[in-house]
Amino acid sequence: SVCVQGGSRVMGSALNALWVLLAAAFLAALLLELLQAPRAGLGSCLFHDLIRYGKTKSGCGQRQAWRRLLDVPKRWFSHFYILSVVWNGFLLLLLIQALFLSRPFPIWLQDLLSALGGASQNQDVGDKHLSVLLVLMLLLLHSFRRLIECLCISVFSSGVLHIVQYCFGLGYYIVIGLTVLCQVPANVSNGKVVSLNHSIPFGDWFERVSCPHYFAELLIYVSMAIIFGFQNLTWWLVVMFVLFNQALAAVLCHEFYVNKFSCYPTHRKAFIPFLF
Repeated sequence: SVCVQGGSRVMGSALNALWVLLAAAFLAALLLELLQAPRAGLGSCLFHDLIRYGKTKSGCGQRQAWRRLLDVPKRWFSHFYILSVVWNGFLLLLLIQALFLSRPFPIWLQDLLSALGGASQNQDVGDKHLSVLLVLMLLLLHSFRRLIECLCISVFSSGVLHIVQYCFGLGYYIVIGLTVLCQVPANVSNGKVVSLNHSIPFGDWFERVSCPHYFAELLIYVSMAIIFGFQNLTWWLVVMFVLFNQALAAVLCHEFYVNKFSCYPTHRKAFIPFLF
């Protein structure tokens, strides 16, 4: 059986606190952006530097040279998914060995999961094992799909992101895999690039929202929450974080399109069809 020492019946207070904090931070950033917070002053400039990346970076205005020194290429997005495939693939391998070969997790991993608050909520152990295995497989598949998109489909012109955003992305894919593993019970394209200029996207979900890929990302995490069961508090906190994180990115992207194209469709929402 999978052996994760320690933990409590109330799932991972440290883990829950982390996801609540991240969700609250992105909710605050989203509200500040929706309320059109002033963009003058060093604090405001740093704020917009930390929430904008890629094409939306133009909303930061003229940036001083020292701020540009902290930029990294947006094409480094692929590093997130390389890390996720390697790390979460490694966690999946350890989980499979634990479930089917009765090999306990390494001591360092047991200690780490215990520190995060390691699992067990009141749910059938067999179902919980299956849920964790399935969600970790889906997370790995999702990361592999995004890696293929970054390497073979996405076109990264001269877009940049802040080094803090880059480090946050790396940390996110480490923590998300550990969050999944903490649920284990304690007893156990062919197109050619025509132009690097941005244009108005059309077709399918783009007819309803500016960022259907962000909405799809949210649906992926909601589906994982359903697999875990509707009573898994920690994963719903992850979903809440993803909701605010993707909503902020969608609002900034929508703002970019509206400002850049005077003929941009007025009926399109930013993130959720017909709602937001």
